[in-house]
Amino acid sequence: MSQISRLLLLLLLLYHPVFSQSKNIETIAFYNVENLFDPLDDPETFDDDYTPQGRNRWTKNLLNQKIDQLAEVITQIGKKETGKPPLLIGLAEVENRAVLEQLVAHPKVRPYGYEIVHFDSPDSRGIDVALLYRKLFFLPHTLKKYKLHLVDPQTLYRRTTRDQLIVSGFWEEAELSIGINHWPSRRGGQKRSQASRIKAAQLQLKILDSLQRAIPAGYFLSMGDFNDNPNDKSVALLSEESTFYEGYQPLYNPMKKLFQKGIGSLAHRDRWHLFDQILVSQNWISKGGLNLLKAAVFNPGFLINSEGKFLGYPYRNEIKGGTLAGYSDHFPVYLIVSKE
Repeated sequence: MSQISRLLLLLLLLYHPVFSQSKNIETIAFYNVENLFDPLDDPETFDDDYTPQGRNRWTKNLLNQKIDQLAEVITQIGKKETGKPPLLIGLAEVENRAVLEQLVAHPKVRPYGYEIVHFDSPDSRGIDVALLYRKLFFLPHTLKKYKLHLVDPQTLYRRTTRDQLIVSGFWEEAELSIGINHWPSRRGGQKRSQASRIKAAQLQLKILDSLQRAIPAGYFLSMGDFNDNPNDKSVALLSEESTFYEGYQPLYNPMKKLFQKGIGSLAHRDRWHLFDQILVSQNWISKGGLNLLKAAVFNPGFLINSEGKFLGYPYRNEIKGGTLAGYSDHFPVYLIVSKE
């Protein structure tokens, strides 16, 4: 499909409702939901801040409010273009399966028939990644998590972090594999922590290489909160020719152009970052099969802070007198894709 054909199809999507309801046009999204915790104390993790006695005085009522807010966001991502919520949505910063079950059972979300892929990971705070998929349209056949082994350079002790989740399945006849990531943070500074994210990138490269070898005609996505921008060394490794793995086909990063335009998914010290990204295999941008039409950050007005020193930033969670305001410190990101 040529660039002109893609543009014409996207214009049809935007202005003709009959096209926006087509089953061949879908949204694929990723969202760091910022601390989706239940109020129960898990003795195995450092979740104490999100308990009734903890720093945030986290209660069942606050969790219910957060679920209400996330349900509104999830059902709106990509709806302008497709008339429906995402086919697939990767999530980061979820504590356990129970909070995800509450989310997919919410009255706004339940009609769309989402199923959950989630594994507990060894993160010290107990936060994981997950995938929600609409079960009538996507059929998973392989679910696997991969542990990222890190060592603290000063103490030489092993550090715990989020696993990388891989889900492979079928969108009708197309075989699709999705990697969901939440790479190590920049705590301690970008340069000091960079080595950990490079290790995360190398693990994702190894996984993708294995998948490409096993499913040569497959389509691949790598999504997540990478805690680095598209031009940083770790993320750039995914879209470069690899010297580590012979035959690996580099990914294409459609988020890079957004970042070059100054568009971000989170802000810090008045600087925008695009840590949240979705990369695709090269066959998404070639003719036939599955096609990438658009990459975007979902940042409608209700997700933007409208006052104070964080004016214009993502409207993150704030607890005001027992009521939860805000959504997340990250905007969701998404792709509009088609199936010929």
